[in-house]
Amino acid sequence: MGDTLQILTAMVIYMAAVIILGVTFARKANASSDAYFLGGRSLGPWVTAMSAEASDMSGWLLMGLPGVAYWCGIADAAWTAIGLAAGTYVNWLIVSKRLRRYSEKAGNAITLPEYFSNRFHENRKVIMTISALFILVFFTVYAASCLVTCGKLFSTLFDMPYVPMMVIGAVFVLVYTIIGGFLAESASDFMQAVVMIIALGVIVCVGTVSAGGLGNVVENAQSIPGFFEFFGIATPQTTDGVQQVVSGQPVFGEAAQYGFLSVISTMAWGLGYFGVPQVLLRFMAIRSENELTRSRRIATVWVVISLTIAVFIGVVGRTLYPTALSTSSEAENVFILLSTSLLPPLLAGFVMAGILAATISSSDSYLLIAASAFAKNIYQGILRKRASDREVLNISRITLLLIAVVAIVIAMDENSVIFTIVSFAWAGFGATFGPLMLFSLFWKRTTRAGAVAGMLGGAAMVFVWNLAVRPLGGMWDIYELLPAFLFSALCIVAVSLLTPEPSDEILREFEEVCEKR
Repeated sequence: MGDTLQILTAMVIYMAAVIILGVTFARKANASSDAYFLGGRSLGPWVTAMSAEASDMSGWLLMGLPGVAYWCGIADAAWTAIGLAAGTYVNWLIVSKRLRRYSEKAGNAITLPEYFSNRFHENRKVIMTISALFILVFFTVYAASCLVTCGKLFSTLFDMPYVPMMVIGAVFVLVYTIIGGFLAESASDFMQAVVMIIALGVIVCVGTVSAGGLGNVVENAQSIPGFFEFFGIATPQTTDGVQQVVSGQPVFGEAAQYGFLSVISTMAWGLGYFGVPQVLLRFMAIRSENELTRSRRIATVWVVISLTIAVFIGVVGRTLYPTALSTSSEAENVFILLSTSLLPPLLAGFVMAGILAATISSSDSYLLIAASAFAKNIYQGILRKRASDREVLNISRITLLLIAVVAIVIAMDENSVIFTIVSFAWAGFGATFGPLMLFSLFWKRTTRAGAVAGMLGGAAMVFVWNLAVRPLGGMWDIYELLPAFLFSALCIVAVSLLTPEPSDEILREFEEVCEKR
């Protein structure tokens, strides 16, 4: 009980610091909807970079990714990490400056649906409506993954039932997001990015030393067929989903091949960056596009270090506790197991705050962006165009509550695998918005009809491929983001070429944006 109290004390201190930060920014955030949803385009380069990556990575960085590495080895986790690192760099390199510039040129857009709508000079707001609805759907799923993380964390630490622990986490995140808005979210995400990377660093160092050094960790990993290979994957032998144990050792079958198609499929995670609102909004919110180069360097370094350590934590966990986590869902608790087993309780509490940091930094972004999509783009943009700023803010808070309730319902299953939930929502955003973002910034011939076709085609293909095609297995077992992304791009090009080219005004606006360097 004493150890649990110390862990709880450390986490309460951290949560109190986050709430204080939210209250500090509350007055400025509530000055207007522009300040609440985009911070008045006032972020500096460090906050822009760190908050973008912290809000993107979520609890799966400390639980989902290490869990995949613990369960079946480094191939799946490492190629995912490589794809994400590459996607991070390219997104900051080619999208950030032009989006910052174009979003201001296109009616000073403060949300992603508003940017797309203004980019094509819509009157009937079809693009705005479709994009806002998809944001609501996919971010609700995303928020559910964060609540699963909270539930697993608190129930494991305090030996309490999963559901009430998950609900408590949801209430905390909801209250915090309602109070502070985008500025508080971004400032706290910066702090949480620091906490996350420190937590990862502490655990990987302490775990490696406890396992007898790097050599022992690598030797153990290599003794498991396919576990420490980039083109092979370990196959835990399970009964009803539980890994078999013989003579105190986990049982693995022969290594399975991890071929070129699997590598391409897994690396396709990087394509998601072109369509995830939580990162794209940071590009729009920085105070000057000239500071984005520094932000790109900061973000890339943070991502590479964090992802590398997260994968290796799974390998260390399998060395130290080979039979402790016997299902793929339980494997996502490897970070918690290492922290509570290897560190003094008070320090473990602060390290556990790293998971809480990852969860909060993502869920507050998801809730806020989803609420803004409805309040700003559907309610004020379509249903009640004369709505005041105060009315929009109130509607956004009601929307936050409703989204949180739906996310809680989705997160009720404690056997949910965080990595699986996140991968579906990530594919949804990447395929729905990624191709359209690239074409809207780099191809002036893109038409409004092409934009609509691209969004609908990409989103539909995510569902079709995930539910009907991928279960066929074999060559069809490709991460749905890749085929959906390509199909969305094809729809945009085909429909744009079959419809009249954009107006002279749209073309002139595009050229004015592109002329700047």
